[in-house]
Amino acid sequence: MILDVTRDLNPHQMYRVKKLKRQLDKASCYAEWKSIALKLDEETGAQTWKYDNSSPYFDADIISHRLNLLRRYRQQQRTVDLIYILREGFSYDVANIGHPMLYNSSYIGTKKIIEDYIEAVSLALEFIASEKCENLSVTQKKQFFEHCQKAYGQPALMFSGGATLGLFHTGVCKALMEQDLMPNVLSGSSAGAIMTAMLGVSKPEDVADILSGEHFYSKAFHFRPIRDILQRRGGLADVQYLKKFLIENLGDLTFEEAYARSGLDINVTVAPFDLSQEGARIMNRYTSPDLLVWSAVLASCAVPFLFAPVRLVSKRYDGVHTPYLANTRWVDGSVHSDFPQERMSRLYNLNYTIASQVNPHIVPFMQSDEERFRKNLLSWPERILRKQVKSMSMSAMDFTRSRMGRIPAVRRMLDHGYGVVDQRYYGDVNIIGKYSLQHYTYMLQNPRPELFHLLQGEGERATWPKISSIEIHARIGKTIQHCLQAIYTQKDCQDMSTPATA
Repeated sequence: MILDVTRDLNPHQMYRVKKLKRQLDKASCYAEWKSIALKLDEETGAQTWKYDNSSPYFDADIISHRLNLLRRYRQQQRTVDLIYILREGFSYDVANIGHPMLYNSSYIGTKKIIEDYIEAVSLALEFIASEKCENLSVTQKKQFFEHCQKAYGQPALMFSGGATLGLFHTGVCKALMEQDLMPNVLSGSSAGAIMTAMLGVSKPEDVADILSGEHFYSKAFHFRPIRDILQRRGGLADVQYLKKFLIENLGDLTFEEAYARSGLDINVTVAPFDLSQEGARIMNRYTSPDLLVWSAVLASCAVPFLFAPVRLVSKRYDGVHTPYLANTRWVDGSVHSDFPQERMSRLYNLNYTIASQVNPHIVPFMQSDEERFRKNLLSWPERILRKQVKSMSMSAMDFTRSRMGRIPAVRRMLDHGYGVVDQRYYGDVNIIGKYSLQHYTYMLQNPRPELFHLLQGEGERATWPKISSIEIHARIGKTIQHCLQAIYTQKDCQDMSTPATA
């Protein structure tokens, strides 16, 4: 959400701004959207805001001082000093330049001094990796950039649940991939687990085919007759149809085999049906390398009451399928851990996260960055109300647990309620669907071409306003990666040219 600055414009300017906004809504690709967005920044005065360093959200003095040193040291080729100043502030959020409100006042970009600083860091890194930097050997450069990569971290993309509305995630992926901004770490729960797994079992050259939609057209939802539901325990829908869809599209790959094929670190969240046994888990090549991907996704999609709980399946070293924690049944991970960012941070050294959120019971209550971070007095009543509602909900569930917690069905329902109320639904960058009442009719429909293209288009359009922010966040990390690749090439050439000793 871009802050509204039209109140300071004259009627003629407001007319031009409204006309440009209508064009922006009808943009058919990101290049067109960006061109119109730059004109809007000019018309609204956002370009002037970019050149004003004053802001309560970051420390411009620190950035200005570091920017001057980086430029001077690089021009003077003072490699040792350059490395020292780089290491001193090696964070994507140094001086708070990653604050969401800095990307909320213009359609494209942020404060000019922040963009200049990120450019200066990237140029300094490129200089150190280049042949112009003669103070360091190739081995020393390799060691420096490997340390940089570890210190700076990497991003992750998290897909929420949302049943058929999860087709929105394909548009998010398409928009990010077209700009070469797709992270290598992905997580998903429920419908988001399907998106994560589809990418995670595919070779890089096959991803475009996945995003074309044909693999999603299937009768994954098949509702059981009322007689069967009453006679036998289980959910409203037949899980076997979903299982068949997943096996057809994800194959017989384990998490370890999926990583070898795609190079992506995929994470699928699942939760035990009975949370008294253990808490929610994330399944990946570290925590469960032999678990079959389709099995984890099936469990993550097992929404309570819609599908029956399922058991997980792993693949033994000889290819035989065996039970995974045979005594435990599993359900939808989004109920307890829609976005498992804290646990992923420990595994993958994450520096920021991108959240694609389409959960139908969450989206209507999501706040924009401006609503979440504004500091004026008018924001206090809503903040207090939200905290009180959450506190009262938790207290009501605690009271019910103390009176009726011994009944297994009640206890499980309360456990799921805790999970929904008490988890975090935001990332550092948030891409959120916009819902009308009609969207709720799409939730349990089987994907078809018209619905796929509609929701994918919504995902793309919701992502375009975030691309500028993601580009700025990703610039230094991508520079480190490119420098390392260049240095590895230099080292390989050097090793080949070095004669072997007898």
